[in-house]
Amino acid sequence: MAILVCGGAGYIGSHTVKELIGKYEVVILDNLTTGFPYLVNENAAFVEGDLGDEAVLDRVFTEYNIDAVFHFAANSLVGESVQEPIKYYSNNVSATLVLLEKMVEHGVKNFIFSSTAATYGIPDTDFITEQTSNDPINPYGRSKLMVEQMLADIARATDLRYVILRYFNAAGAHESGEIGESHNPETHLIPIVLQHLLGQREKIAVFGTDYDTPDGTCVRDYIHVTDLASAHILAYEGLVSRKVSNEVFNLGNGAGYSVSEIIRVCERVSGKTATVEYVERRPGDPATLVASSDKINKALGWRPQFNLEEIISSAWRWHSK
Repeated sequence: MAILVCGGAGYIGSHTVKELIGKYEVVILDNLTTGFPYLVNENAAFVEGDLGDEAVLDRVFTEYNIDAVFHFAANSLVGESVQEPIKYYSNNVSATLVLLEKMVEHGVKNFIFSSTAATYGIPDTDFITEQTSNDPINPYGRSKLMVEQMLADIARATDLRYVILRYFNAAGAHESGEIGESHNPETHLIPIVLQHLLGQREKIAVFGTDYDTPDGTCVRDYIHVTDLASAHILAYEGLVSRKVSNEVFNLGNGAGYSVSEIIRVCERVSGKTATVEYVERRPGDPATLVASSDKINKALGWRPQFNLEEIISSAWRWHSK
């Protein structure tokens, strides 16, 4: 039995593939528009193609004995989603619907969905649980929530079973140093700070210093990418063993880290000093967004294994190469 990893040449997808190899047969489906050829694991079968291409999916499900699909193949830039909503609804929703249709047609029952805490929008609580109301504020978050709703409806009508994983910020690099975080354009805080400390950016902008947080800067949730990968694998194994079925789980560190804290740890790990420009708040930025992972800990025993220094140290090793 094989696992199909859609978006397996992207950041989180490639790290998950690396954790799957040796335990399972893996097939990667990726069109390489945001993924990178060098992230395609040589020990996995690779099919270059679009998520919504029926002919490609028919071929994959016919040629390989697929037991589960891990879905990482989404567009995920919030700002871009506002400017190009059709792109996001087309790929994130319509193409995913084609994938789900083909799964049902070919009798593939297990689905692990990489969702996002952006489904919560701007919650009225600092500590987000799965019971927190979903009220996404951009097309990206809405597209992910639409897929979650489609999954619930399809599972009620078929034998499809799923686990939805919501999380904020994946960070860090694989302990092997072979793969790490790379986006074009780069919008994530930790790689931006490290790029600056490597001389690739002139300075770092910090948006707002007057939030109701310990140091005045925004607090966010960061999870090592390998911890996220392990959660996806545990979710699949939980589906197979019938420990869980048709569940939503948050993945969070339970405390959160401030922007200033991220910068300080990056400086300590690198031995370099950052040039920081403090500017006005961005509209819509909540002071604190931290996700509780109590539910998945109780159900599957998952908890993050990497602290902030370990996350940033792994990223620094990779970026330095």
